[in-house]
Amino acid sequence: MLIGQYEHTIDNKKRLALPAKFRGELGEKIIITRWMEGCLAVYTEKEWKIISDKIVNLTMTQSEARSFSRMMLAGAMEVSLDKLGRILVPDYLKEYADLKKNVVICGLSNRLEIWDSVKWEIYKKKAEKGVDEIVSKLGGLGI
Repeated sequence: MLIGQYEHTIDNKKRLALPAKFRGELGEKIIITRWMEGCLAVYTEKEWKIISDKIVNLTMTQSEARSFSRMMLAGAMEVSLDKLGRILVPDYLKEYADLKKNVVICGLSNRLEIWDSVKWEIYKKKAEKGVDEIVSKLGGLGI
């Protein structure tokens, strides 16, 4: 299961080692793309098929659907893990997520998120402050 939070670094050759705990579940090839709040999302090939099918079936007559489709699908890249479980993060995705040397990799069940460590701390503190309000809003969803 893809859960947990791990701190890693991007090396001088732009490679990022994914947590060993996740490597068996991810497989040899993964999909990495832009995601919400300025981070990156990582999907297995199987999970990406589910997500991309949903995106393709959005109503393309709505500008928001077209924009989301372009962001997610045009921003996606299939990458391979090397023998040490490292991936090469494409430059345009590093720029999008403002990734520096230190990153946080978050397991969120069906995907990983890759955050610049400073941005993650800012986001996490903001979310933690509003957790009571968030929980009350999600209560109607049965959570």
